[in-house]
Formats: sequence, C-alpha cells, structure tokens
Amino acid sequence: MAHELRFLSLCGMLGYGYPFASLERGMAAGAACLGADAGSTDPGPYYLGSGNAFVSPTQVRRDLAPALCAAREHGVPLVIGSAGGSGAEPHLDAFLELLGEAAFKNDLHFRLAVIPADIDPQAVLAALDDGRIAPCGASGDLTPDRVTACSQLVAQMGTGPLIAALDGGADVVIAGRCCDTAIFAALPILRGLDPALALHAAKIAECGTLCARPAGANDALLVTLRDDHFVVEPANPERRCTPESVAMHSLYEQPDPHCFHEPEGTVDLSACIFEPCGERGVRVAGTRLVPPPSPSLKLEGAAPRGYRSITVAGVRDPMIIAHLDAIERSVCAAVADALAGTIAPADYSLRFLRYGLDAVMGTLERNRQTPPHEVGLVIEAVAPTQDLAATVLSLARSTALHQHFPGRKTTAGNLAFPFSPSDFRGGAVYEFAVYHLMAVDDLDALFPVTFQEL
Repeated sequence: MAHELRFLSLCGMLGYGYPFASLERGMAAGAACLGADAGSTDPGPYYLGSGNAFVSPTQVRRDLAPALCAAREHGVPLVIGSAGGSGAEPHLDAFLELLGEAAFKNDLHFRLAVIPADIDPQAVLAALDDGRIAPCGASGDLTPDRVTACSQLVAQMGTGPLIAALDGGADVVIAGRCCDTAIFAALPILRGLDPALALHAAKIAECGTLCARPAGANDALLVTLRDDHFVVEPANPERRCTPESVAMHSLYEQPDPHCFHEPEGTVDLSACIFEPCGERGVRVAGTRLVPPPSPSLKLEGAAPRGYRSITVAGVRDPMIIAHLDAIERSVCAAVADALAGTIAPADYSLRFLRYGLDAVMGTLERNRQTPPHEVGLVIEAVAPTQDLAATVLSLARSTALHQHFPGRKTTAGNLAFPFSPSDFRGGAVYEFAVYHLMAVDDLDALFPVTFQEL
C-alpha cells in the first residue's frame, strides 16, 4: 500500500500547449504518472455529433510526442482521457492514429490500453423502459426518439476502467469519454491512497495550472498525495498556488460550494483545510467521499438538427438600436411570408443575437437603463438543408438592411457589414439530445479494456 504518490497534470487540455521545461521539472521531481485531459463538452454538441475534434491535430501532435517520450523514458504510465475531444469512436480512432505516429517516429515500444466509451442505444432504451434514466440538470425527460436520433452516444467512465487498465500493466492508457478526475485519480486509488483525496486532487489538477497564479490552463501542475492530505504546486517556478486560488478551483464548474459529484460518489469539501506549503505550494486535507445511494453514469448524445448560415453586422444608429425588437419581429414576419409554400416557420429557426445589447444575459441583464452607442448583430438561420438555411438568412439580412422603423429619416441601409461576402455557411448543426443520468448495477461494465503491444 502506497503512502505517497506524485503525479503530473500536463496542462488543462492536450493541445493547449505547455512549457517543455515544466514537463522536465515534473518528471525530475519523481512523478509516478503523467496525465492529460483531451476533451470536454464545453465547445458544445457539434464536435460530439460530427465526430470532429475541436483541437487541431497539429496542436495535439506538438503536445503528445514530448509527453509520450518523457513517460517512456521514466517508465511511468501516460493516461489520456476523453481522447480526440468528445471521446466517441471517431475521436478515439483519430487520436490513436496520432499516438501511433508519435510512437513510430520516436521508436517507442509499450503496452497500450484502449477504453471506448460508446454506448449501444439499445442499452439506453432498455434503461429508459426500466425507469433508470433521469435528467441531468435542465435536460428534461428523455424520449426514445431522442436516443435513436443520436449520431454519437457516449457515457462518462469513472476511475474503474482506468484502474483495470493500469492494473493490467498498461504503459499508456487512452480512454474515450471519461470524467476528468478519473484520469488522475485512477493510479492513486489503485496504489491504495484515499479515494476522497485522490478525487479532490484530480479535480484541482484537471485544468493544469488554472489553480495557480498567474492562472493558466497551458502549464503543468505537480500533485503529491499522502495518507491524510495532498499538496499541489506548479512545475513552473514562475507560478505559485495560494490557499485562495486552490480553494477557488475546487469549486470549478460546480453549483454547490460544499461538494462535487463523481461516479464514485459525492466528494464532500465542507471540512477541507487549505494552507500554504512552502513558497509555491498548498496543502489540502479534510476531504470526504460519500458513496452514491445508487451508481449512475452520465450519458451524452448529440443529434443532427439542420444546417446553419450566419451574417455579422454592426448597428450604430440610436433609433435603430431603440427599435431593434420591432425590427426583428417585422423581419421574421416578412421572411415567413416570403417563404410561404417553400418552408414552414416551424421547420426553420431565425435568431438575432445583439452583442452589446442583451446577447449574453438576455432578459436577465440588470444594466438595461443606458442604451449602448453601437451593437454587433449576428443573424442566424437554421434549416433542414444548407441551401434553405442560406435562403432564410439571405431574406432576413436583406429585409433587416432596409426595414422601416419609427422615426426613420434615411433610406440608406440599417446595417454595416464588416465582410464581403456577408453571409457564411456554417455547415451541420447538432444539439444535445441525450444529457442524462443512467442508473447501473456496475459502473465499469460498459467500458471494455483492450490491450495491445505497440
């Protein structure tokens, strides 16, 4: 049973970059594992649904090869989670190609574990019939047609499958969609360290040095786990952690300041203590793990919704800004009339985003008393085909350009376009059709681990 284990979080996202000197310092400090998160749902459903990556292969190559070489040189595991961005089969396959390329170029030989995260829709439909599906946040009730509409459907694995891979002797673990914490907590838990501390440390480490000052996801964080506490410290001497910065990042993306939830249970932070350790580190103790009443996995599925076209314009006339609501209503009505017999209003969407005027907060915006002197307007059309989306947008753009409004004195255009051509075809649009929790008997059964000698 281990009483101390050190691991290195390479950066907040593989492909975001990191100083190679930080990698060298972390490995020289005795890191027993090197890990990196390679994906997220933050960029939205398009990447999951389309199977494309949101970080370019060039960026991933730059980050992956030095990390792979360092891990093999020091004889420690390299663990990558949510490979390829969204962690579905096409993302995993594309990432494995990059891994094979780096291994070949550097003449590396190792035992590789691959863990897919794709879920058979029939398994989800069966769980739906059994009443084992619940909304995650405001996702609403799940229906069978939403499940079958998904082009990609994954579940977030916890630490179990990664522990099985490491226990099976893997030198490199490449996992599909998984919890960020699992990447870093798997080896400490396998070595017998406290799962509560391991998960909490992993939660802080998942974003690299975003918990440090100056903050940044593009640098490496060194974590030392012991029986009753852990210490976090940037590998870069130009950064430092403070109790405040580490405590703040413990709450990263969490609605409750006292806990966060993982497949292994609720990580209770209510009794945590954060205190300085040396000149640049922070010691954390007091974390508890409360097992879940019933195990569950988070499902993520993206389905095609249509095709997008957009235009970007500027508005400066104060009278136009004052009457934007009326202008937009008139434009939508005019577009619907022009398209009558071609496409029904229910079969397309037309949206106006007014940057500088409620585009971010909408009706929740508090400071609405002083009108802005200019507004950036994004007009978006989504329709069943790219040509129809372009048609809807073209009608909306030309109508808005000349739309009458109260007090109008000029016949010139209402909008200033920064680009020519003004309209852009955005391609396929996807939406999260499945974003739910599925109760399971075994957290690990849906994630088979396969080994190969590379």
